Amino acid sequence: MEKIAAIELEMSRTQKNKATATHLGSLKAKLAKLRRDLIEPSGSSGPTGDCRVGLVGFPSVGKSTLLNKLTGTFSEVAAYEFTTLTCIPGVIRYRGAKIQLLDLPGIIEGAKDGKGRGRQVISTARTCNVIVITLDALKPLTHKKLIEHELFGMGIRLNKEPPKITFNRKEKGGIAYVPNNNGETTFLDEETVKSILAEYKIHHADVKLHEDATDEDLIDVIEGSRVYIPAVYAINKIDQITVEELDILSKMKHYVPISAHKEWNLDGLLETVWDYLDMVRVYTKPRGETPDYDDPVVLPRKKATVEDFCNRLHKGIIKSFKTALVYGLSAKHRPQRVGKEHVLEDEDVVQIVKKA
Repeated sequence: MEKIAAIELEMSRTQKNKATATHLGSLKAKLAKLRRDLIEPSGSSGPTGDCRVGLVGFPSVGKSTLLNKLTGTFSEVAAYEFTTLTCIPGVIRYRGAKIQLLDLPGIIEGAKDGKGRGRQVISTARTCNVIVITLDALKPLTHKKLIEHELFGMGIRLNKEPPKITFNRKEKGGIAYVPNNNGETTFLDEETVKSILAEYKIHHADVKLHEDATDEDLIDVIEGSRVYIPAVYAINKIDQITVEELDILSKMKHYVPISAHKEWNLDGLLETVWDYLDMVRVYTKPRGETPDYDDPVVLPRKKATVEDFCNRLHKGIIKSFKTALVYGLSAKHRPQRVGKEHVLEDEDVVQIVKKA
């Protein structure tokens, strides 16, 4: 902890300019290595349902009330801080999908450095498909930055794609660095790259930028343990602020105004969360029967091939798979015979044909 605090203090005292970029880069690499040891492997089980959504926020912002209203699960609610000391799960049925909602205990400043129970909370947050950051409309918006900083320190990147950097270690040949070929390279020069790699005792590697990446992007790629999670900001207690204040808040990105207590705009929050989950619902059709529209197979859009669908039903199906008959948006005609590589769309109907 003391080492982390000392490095953060040195970084805050160091002016950001070209002359200090190399030094700051190596400090950030040292910090990332120290924090890596703090991220405990999560003891939490996998999601109950098709996907997992975590409610993260400071104590007493209304997460427990929100969970109670959305799922009917009782999470102890009180007007003082730290009433939720264990992770409370609830399940929502939404558009046929089962969404597990986790009320994560309130995080405090310093969670990423192991204070409070923040480390366990954040390691559970790393397993979520979407994070809902719950903020109190009556509290300063600096709370948003503080939570983002805590999550960032634990390797969670919100509303961000993985950096476009090619990084390969090698046995010999030194460091081969290729700057961004798609435009400017303003943040990373060869000296900074070498100083960051030196912190990791890497002396032979190829580093190629495909965008204007920063020193933190390079550290993320080297660490390799970062998770990229969509986040929604639920601004709670809007029943207690003015319309003018609401207008100011509405300029925030990824924002949904709600009042959990008065049940205002909870439908809007669920709809936004569903959009951010980016899931595909696929219905099964047994031969000669009508499709089962009550219990869809829910897949992430990035992993929605016929093979993924078969594996979700049962790992053994793919061994006897011959072809699939698909009805819906992904089919060119109805039904279309497809192989296991075919990518499915939302609300497709699939009939599996097995080998004789």
